[in-house]
Amino acid sequence: MPETFEQRIATYTKRVDACLDAALPRPSTEPARLHEAMRYAVLNGGKRVRPLLVYAAGECLDVNTTLLDAPAVAIELIHAFSLVHDDLPAMDDDDLRRGKPTVHVKYDEATAILAADALQPLAFSVLTNVGGVPASVKNALVQLVASACGSTGMTGGQSIDLAAEGNTLSEDALEHMYALKTGALIHAAVVSASLLSEDLSRADTQAIDAFASAIGVAFQIKDDILDVEGETHIIGKQAGADQRLGKATYPGLFGPDRARQRCDELLDSALQHLDAFGRNAAPLAWLARFIVERGN
Repeated sequence: MPETFEQRIATYTKRVDACLDAALPRPSTEPARLHEAMRYAVLNGGKRVRPLLVYAAGECLDVNTTLLDAPAVAIELIHAFSLVHDDLPAMDDDDLRRGKPTVHVKYDEATAILAADALQPLAFSVLTNVGGVPASVKNALVQLVASACGSTGMTGGQSIDLAAEGNTLSEDALEHMYALKTGALIHAAVVSASLLSEDLSRADTQAIDAFASAIGVAFQIKDDILDVEGETHIIGKQAGADQRLGKATYPGLFGPDRARQRCDELLDSALQHLDAFGRNAAPLAWLARFIVERGN
């Protein structure tokens, strides 16, 4: 039987981990404590969902795997940067991430801030070094990731999230926040492969874009559900943190049943957008189901 994408996950995870290890400064290089904290933030486990989405989209669109390494690494570096900042006392004040002490707990708050700050420019350096593509494609990748993590993307979503604590939002407003806070980087992971694809039709580009948008919001709703229903030792972070902070979440505002229903609706929508790619979309379809059905 042909190998499935699920069977290739270990290979892709090992691949991106090796690329991340190579991209990060050595822990012995001065300033050693800063570099050690950067490596701890990035190489401290994780499901690598965003890099896997890059590789899965690449399979769907027949993009050379070597070209996908740079966006996979860059987007995971941006994700790690965001988690370090999110965990800080001034943000969500979490002391556990991936079942281990958060960076500011393991080291100190100042080192955590600096480590995250250093991860962001490193990500863009990786993107500028992708080989075998025209400068225009490199520029497009940089613009894609910059938009995903800026004030109209992930950072803006986090700002809205903090401002919404203790408040009631409509479903549309909540999903807009999610599309920025979490969805933007997931969207960038999928769309990065389309930028590296040759001769992609306008219809296929739109289908990939719509898939990425739907599954990005579904990812955050599932996170909300896990915060309510999951256990700390399984989800790798403190369960119930959203309620403690008065976060505006799907289950908190509309109930767990509506949250699960909306998650399923978004999954169905995402899968429908993949119909145009036939069997080539199987890796993305598998990941979409994993995002909605995961237990951590």
